[in-house]
Amino acid sequence: MGRSTARLPSFCLNRVAARARVRSPPTDLKPPFPAAGDRAEQVSSVDGDAAGCRRIMVAVDSSSEAKSALQWALSHAVQRADTLALLKVSKPSKNNGGNEFQWERDSKGYDLLEALKNICQSRRPEVQVETFLVEGRERGPTIVEEARKQGASLLVLGQKKRSITWRLLMMWAGGNRVDQSRGVVEYCVQNSSCMTLAVRRKSRRGGGYLITTRRQRDFWLLA
Repeated sequence: MGRSTARLPSFCLNRVAARARVRSPPTDLKPPFPAAGDRAEQVSSVDGDAAGCRRIMVAVDSSSEAKSALQWALSHAVQRADTLALLKVSKPSKNNGGNEFQWERDSKGYDLLEALKNICQSRRPEVQVETFLVEGRERGPTIVEEARKQGASLLVLGQKKRSITWRLLMMWAGGNRVDQSRGVVEYCVQNSSCMTLAVRRKSRRGGGYLITTRRQRDFWLLA
């Protein structure tokens, strides 16, 4: 069976403003991080700039879905001259930081980013990797805004598998309620100003990936 290929069309959507704040790592946290449907070609062939360098952003967290999306980006999307930006969004502190809970949460966030960065550098040592911990009250708008501000060519997010019952309920609900219920991933796919891909493994045993864009849903890409 041959490899299925697809041209994932680029599109430009209305930009959504989000109130977000990039948190600098506390001084006692080490190491510091940098501040911040035509079918014809491979998913990874997203057009870059004239120099061939692209900025690929992956929204990360501790979930298995986010890690699968990062693995997909490393093997299918990132090229030698690209910059890979790992973005983690956290809720803003109620008292502008400084308390023990906020410090602990930031510490865990930086530890996660450091671990994922090490994985990326181990698998693709020729690719530049940057990490960002950003505050935002709403994760979807914050991710979209950060991708816009950083000039991302491609945004990749992990996607959870929805049960048949959930899908039927969403179809029955209809209208705006469906759009709201799809959450962060759907919001980013529909509102990002750059090409955005929602990625999930077809199954735990392998079998490739299912890719969702604004125009295509659950397109099967055999890994």
